[in-house]
Amino acid sequence: MKIEEKYKITSKIELKDLPTVSDLAISGEKAARKLDSLSRKLGKFQDVMYAHNRYSVLICLQGMDTAGKDSLIREVFKLFNARGVVVQSFKKPTSNELEHDYLWRHYINLPEKGKFTVFNRTHYENVLVSRVHPKIVMNERLPHVLNEDEITDEFWQKRYDEINNFEQHLANNGVIVIKFFLHLSKGEQKRRILRRLNKEKHNWKFAPEDVKEREYWEEYQKYYEEAVNQTSKSNAPWYVIPADDKAICRYIFAKILREVFKKYTDIRLPELRDEIKEDLELYKKRLLEE
Repeated sequence: MKIEEKYKITSKIELKDLPTVSDLAISGEKAARKLDSLSRKLGKFQDVMYAHNRYSVLICLQGMDTAGKDSLIREVFKLFNARGVVVQSFKKPTSNELEHDYLWRHYINLPEKGKFTVFNRTHYENVLVSRVHPKIVMNERLPHVLNEDEITDEFWQKRYDEINNFEQHLANNGVIVIKFFLHLSKGEQKRRILRRLNKEKHNWKFAPEDVKEREYWEEYQKYYEEAVNQTSKSNAPWYVIPADDKAICRYIFAKILREVFKKYTDIRLPELRDEIKEDLELYKKRLLEE
């Protein structure tokens, strides 16, 4: 079975049944070595996609705090042409963003044709963090939601439908949408937070919210599970990948991308027009005679 098939969500799942530690027969050291080769191949694919100029790629990354999103982006895309990949990190909405609907800030940051965009945290925060802390929805000032009691199950179902429609629209217009949940265990998260606290050079990474949000661990797991089940579609699939070992997680992520892109056999370098081909030798001669 291909790695892409192994981790792709095609039926209803329960997160507690999915591993946070990979069972692949590969060490972290070997995974790190293989990652460089995969990264180069992905970079070459982006170059060809840029020349082809009909597709773009949107990669959505979600995971609990300390799941390794930032380091994954750094290590996987470090061999890309810097102009070929853009990373967008979505934090608390600004006052300007709150003057628009919740998808607006994501829509205006979608990739140009030929390029990759990575959403580090995504539009799914609107059915995850907002679900755990529904008071956030009140900041959107929706005309039909005047208090938190009006944020019902029907409200969230409608939001899932809107997200599915959004992603279908993207797919219809040449955006390859691939979504990843970095599946981290609670114990490993605790270890990583303690590392930030114990090592002075990592102190800057720590925020009190990292500890506070752990109190909502079970709620987050419940809503991640629901979001994945509601929105893993053929045009925008979810992949749930084990994240307790960072090196292997990065390898799995890159390997999945490689296997997905191989399916796009129509993405190739464009051919020169016949009239240009016929005169190639003439152009060479002119340059050589300068």
